[in-house]
Amino acid sequence: MNTVLMASNRGPVSFTLADDGTLTMRRGGGGMVSGLSEIAKDADVLWVCAALSDGDRSAVRRAPGGRLDQAGYDTGAVRMLDIPPATFHRAYNAVANSTLWFVNHLLYDTPNSPQFDTRFRREWESYQDYNAAFALALAEEAAHGARVMIQDYHLTLAPAMLRVERPDLRISHFSHTPWAPPEYFSLLPDDISAELLSGILGADRAGFLTARWASAFMDCCEVLLGARVDRAARTIAYEGRTTHVGVHPLGVDGDALWARALEPDVESHMTALRERVGDKKLIVRIDRTELSKNIVRGLLAYKQFLTDHPEWHGKVVHLAFAYPSRHDLPEYREYTAAVQRCATEIEDEFGGEDWDPLILNVNDDYARSLAAYRMADVLLVNPIRDGMNLVAKEGPILAPHCALVLSREAGAASELGADALMVNPYDVSGTANALHDALVLPEEERAKRGARLRAAATALPPHRWFADQLAALDT
Repeated sequence: MNTVLMASNRGPVSFTLADDGTLTMRRGGGGMVSGLSEIAKDADVLWVCAALSDGDRSAVRRAPGGRLDQAGYDTGAVRMLDIPPATFHRAYNAVANSTLWFVNHLLYDTPNSPQFDTRFRREWESYQDYNAAFALALAEEAAHGARVMIQDYHLTLAPAMLRVERPDLRISHFSHTPWAPPEYFSLLPDDISAELLSGILGADRAGFLTARWASAFMDCCEVLLGARVDRAARTIAYEGRTTHVGVHPLGVDGDALWARALEPDVESHMTALRERVGDKKLIVRIDRTELSKNIVRGLLAYKQFLTDHPEWHGKVVHLAFAYPSRHDLPEYREYTAAVQRCATEIEDEFGGEDWDPLILNVNDDYARSLAAYRMADVLLVNPIRDGMNLVAKEGPILAPHCALVLSREAGAASELGADALMVNPYDVSGTANALHDALVLPEEERAKRGARLRAAATALPPHRWFADQLAALDT
C-alpha cells in the first residue's frame, strides 16, 4: 500500500478537555481534510500536525508517541506534536502570521514596519525549532520512499530539513497563500529570505494555487538566491538539486456543499433571514476579519453605492458576515473594531424604522453562511490579495443566479474573472459602481455567467486536487 504523510499546522481533528478530564474529539473541516479523506481510502495515510489547545496536548500525552491511530479517522492516522507553548506562540504568531503572512499579502505599513531586531531573531529561532520538530517527526514516521506533502507558510523550512534526514523521500510543499514579488519579499533580512526560499527548494515539487504566485516564487529564487530558473519547464535548479514547480488550483466539492446546504439548520436560517429582510435584494459577503480581506473598503463601497443610488433605499440589504480572526494580534483587534465602526456609520446614516440597510454578524455560524449564499443576489469578494478564495467559488454553486463582484487580486480571478464583475480592491468608487451593475445585471446574463462560474468552481474539487499533486510527485 502506498504511504502518504501530510504535514500541516492544523490537523484534521481537535480535542476539547472537560473539567472532569474527559476528552471530546471533533473532526476538522476544510478542503484539505475532505480531500485527504478521499486519498486515505486508497493509501496508508499519516497526518502530522501541531497540538493547538489544552485538549489537544492532553490527547497527545495520553497517546503512545502522540499517535492517535486508535480512533480510526477517515483521514488516516494522526500524530500530534506537543511543541512547547512559548515556541509555538513565537513561531505561529510572531513569524508565520505577523511576518510571513504580511509579506506574502503585501500588508506592511512600510514607513513603520517591519523592524527586524534582536527580538525578531529570537522569534525566528522558534520558527526554526517548530519546523525542525515537524521534520524530525516526519523522518521518524516515513517508510522508505514515502511521499510527504508539507503544507503552507508555517512549514517553509521543513522540506530542506527533512531532505537532510531522509534523502530517500519524495517531498512536496504547497503554498496556500500568494507569494510576494522579489522587491517586496526582500523586505525580509537577506539570510532569512534565503533560508525560506531554500527551505522550500528542499522539496521535489513546490506547489501554488495560481501561475501568478508560482511565477513570483520563481522570480524570488532567481533574483534573491541566484538560482537557475526555467520558466517554460517550471523548474528551479539550486545547489545541485532541481525542484519542479506545480500549479494546482483548488476548487469545491459541489455535491458535498449542496448536501450540507440542504440540512435543516440551514433551512431555518434561511427562514429567519427572509423574515428579517423580506423581498429585498441581498448583497452578501462572508469573510474572516482578516486584514487582507478588505472588509472596510467593501463597506465603504456599499455606503457610496447607497449615496449614489437613492432609488435603492429600502430595496437592498447588505449581509456582511465578518468572523473574528487572530484576535491575539493587536492589528486584527483594531481592524475588527474598524469594521464595526464603519457598519454603525452606515446604519446611522441610512437606516430607519422600516429598513435596516446592513446586517453585520461577527459570530461564526457556518449554517447561517450557507443560508446567505443560497439567498444572495450579489456576492462581494474584494480582497487586497488572496491565495485563492473559496468563498468566490462556493457562492455561485449555491446561488445559481448570483452575480459575483470579484477582486482582481484574488487567486480565483484567474479562473472566474471572465464571468465575474472585476474590481480593483483599492477603488471604493469602482466597487460601488460594480455593486450597482451586479444588481441590475439582466436575468439571462446572470444565468449564463452563473453556469460558467459553477463549472469553473467545481473543476478541481479537493480530492482531485490532492490526487493530481500525488501523481505529479510520483513522476
